[in-house]
Amino acid sequence: MEAILTSTAVVALAEIGDKTQLLAILLATRFHRPVLIILGIFVATLANHALAALLGASAASFLDSPIFRYAIGLSFVAMAAWTLIPDKFEDDEAPKPRFGAFLTTLIAFFLVEMGDKTQVATIALGAQYHNVPAVAAGTTMGMMIANVPAIFLGQELLKRVDLAKVRMVAAGLFLVIGLWVLTQAAGLIG
Repeated sequence: MEAILTSTAVVALAEIGDKTQLLAILLATRFHRPVLIILGIFVATLANHALAALLGASAASFLDSPIFRYAIGLSFVAMAAWTLIPDKFEDDEAPKPRFGAFLTTLIAFFLVEMGDKTQVATIALGAQYHNVPAVAAGTTMGMMIANVPAIFLGQELLKRVDLAKVRMVAAGLFLVIGLWVLTQAAGLIG
């Protein structure tokens, strides 16, 4: 349960103001098909994050050493710093509506999420918890928590939410997790 809850919280906070959330808003304004966009985000995120969690868990099982634990902890600390940098989504990067709302969303979200901070966080969470289904479910829930309201509320949400404060909270969460993992790796806590 800890893996699901932590994964959900980390990704939901990190996703606010992220380029994939901006993509969700853009797709909602272009297609006006919220259910298909939500399904596209869900399927793309589940596939992408399941692979990322599997990569993290696999790497951790092969490299279960104090050095690897320090690397995981430092990756969370790095994610804290990365989270403080706002994402921008250029309109010319936006997918052209060629395949319909579902397929365009699925492809766009899967590709845009590659190398994104939430995917990197999912790899680290997979390595931390060694529980691919729980991490993938949690990170997917986090993405849905952040993106579904964006689809329906779009521009109004961006006007009312202080993204800088949300990034600070998300960065703090990454930092706390990173320091906790580093403290565990050093043997200071069990």
